Amino acid sequence: MTTTTRNLISRIGETDQQFLQGNTPELALERGRLRLDLVNLSQYQQEQTHFLQEAIVLLEQGRAEFEEMPMSLYLDLSIELAKAYMVYFNVSGEQRFAIITQQVLKPLAHLNSADIYLYLAHASLVQDEIAMTRHWLKKYFSHDAAKLDAVMNITAFDTLKQNDWFKTLIHTHLH
Repeated sequence: MTTTTRNLISRIGETDQQFLQGNTPELALERGRLRLDLVNLSQYQQEQTHFLQEAIVLLEQGRAEFEEMPMSLYLDLSIELAKAYMVYFNVSGEQRFAIITQQVLKPLAHLNSADIYLYLAHASLVQDEIAMTRHWLKKYFSHDAAKLDAVMNITAFDTLKQNDWFKTLIHTHLH
């Protein structure tokens, strides 16, 4: 076991103990992120699925359990939840996780978040909704926080590299 893995597991234990004393949206966010970090370290699909399920429960609970929280925190919980669902899609290949991502994020799209646009584009693409993919990518690349690396790190977007509209978006973003 690597030092990184040991530290991660130790932090999970600490946050789980904090949870026993009382949950907060911030704690739910950290606990969900820690489980997502475990997914990235694991090489076994069964483990990844287990950690993803835990992350999703923690993030959903964090969004629903508290009547009042800052919108920025709700947005962070929602984006992490969408990320978890898209990772779950990548692990399982089940399109329902892309649909759930859209259900989580579409109501928040008016908040002008680059992350929301990127995850909506990814979810649209894996459902073969090319027009919506293009729509969300345009919104993403028009955002100040857009990063080309974020798009290029999503292998699903490799299928778009030959499309003229995609090349134009990339070119416009670079200049």
